[in-house]
Amino acid sequence: MGLLVKGASGSRGQMTIELVVVLPVVLALAVVAVNALQFFGDCAAFDREARNAIRVQCTSLTYGELGESAASQVQSYLESQLGSEYLSCSVQMQAEAGGLVRYEATLSYLPNLFGRGMRSEVFGVSMPALTHRTFLVVDPYNPGVVF
Repeated sequence: MGLLVKGASGSRGQMTIELVVVLPVVLALAVVAVNALQFFGDCAAFDREARNAIRVQCTSLTYGELGESAASQVQSYLESQLGSEYLSCSVQMQAEAGGLVRYEATLSYLPNLFGRGMRSEVFGVSMPALTHRTFLVVDPYNPGVVF
């Protein structure tokens, strides 16, 4: 009986030490998981909004309007819809064969710490912005024709 009590008193702080060792790892995994889920949700919303904006703004250009002005209108619309300081976007256009135009929208996501800003480097590991691209090829002179 005396050996059992002596062994138990020798491991009194073991659980505390294990918690101190494991807690930073669990917090780091939580930050990665929250950022990944937020990024995936933002990508899904961005795909829907970007393609819809391109379809509406770029498939029915007015007389004399250029594709660059339509791309800037799409970009300003998307920036107003993002609603987060951790997200930014850009829209580029590129001529395709047959008079078609390809509009490519790019979303950039800066990882954050549960809604708070985060440094670009943590423990010597750089935290680059995550990017997501979507595109839509349209015929600017035939409204509603998308590829």
